[in-house]
Amino acid sequence: MLIFNHSSSMTFTLMGVPGLESQHLWLSVPFASMLLAVLIGNGVILFLVVTEPTLHTPMYLLLALLMVTDLASTLAFVPKVLGLFWFGDRDIAVHACFTQMFFIHGASVMRSALLVAMAFDRFVAVCEPLRYNTILSRSLVGRLGLVALAKSVILILPMPLLLQRLTFCRMIIPHTYCDHMAVVKMACSNTRPNRIYGLFVVLLVVGLDLLLIGCSYALILQAVVRLSSRDATFKALNTCSAHLFVILITYVPALFSSVTHRIGRNIPPHAHIILANLYLLVPSMFNPIIYGIKMKEIRDKVAKCLCR
Repeated sequence: MLIFNHSSSMTFTLMGVPGLESQHLWLSVPFASMLLAVLIGNGVILFLVVTEPTLHTPMYLLLALLMVTDLASTLAFVPKVLGLFWFGDRDIAVHACFTQMFFIHGASVMRSALLVAMAFDRFVAVCEPLRYNTILSRSLVGRLGLVALAKSVILILPMPLLLQRLTFCRMIIPHTYCDHMAVVKMACSNTRPNRIYGLFVVLLVVGLDLLLIGCSYALILQAVVRLSSRDATFKALNTCSAHLFVILITYVPALFSSVTHRIGRNIPPHAHIILANLYLLVPSMFNPIIYGIKMKEIRDKVAKCLCR
């Protein structure tokens, strides 16, 4: 048995989608299409928020941070996946693999933290509308963004550091990118600390963030119930609809992929890999579409630009 450690081994080899190697060229079509949609959708909204002074409000500044995170998450792995599908570029240096892992999972943690901040934004908008600009100042939005970034770095940095101590018996990763658990399974030394820490991060990020989001919406619902006017109730709920859709497409695929990766032993390997790619790509692709459809200000600005 060949044994490698992170210093003596030069590269990992990404297999792509196991069992569908002959279909890689066809699989590249939806990946390239989703990459293009992510670049255009997130780029347009980010451009509008940056260039339009009327959109320099807390809600849109948080949205711009979310768009940057989605772009970073997608660009961290899709170009390498397309290189694998189109040119057979399967090799990735060990440290480059660990770096890719850090950016992919770090962006996921930051996206979740920003969704918590956006839930707080919706809570203030519905429950304290007269004090909205006082409570949610630009400086507070900046601090919330820094907290989200710090949280992602602090939680994800130990993952590649813990991988540095492992000895690897296999260098062929049955995946399209350097997923944490996929790399851990390549090791022949004790991986229990890696597995425990990975599960801890999932439970902390998803569990705590969903709890905070749930508390925000419980308070919002309590405030909405007290409204006497049906129109006011509808307007209050409508302000939260885009955020609720984004929460669903972010957490549902992520939880489903995480659960099937750990307990879905009867699920074909290619299904695991496709799910792992979709849970990263689907939110990045649909977030700008949802906000573009649900938010009148963005629709108007896009229409104005098109008319020009």
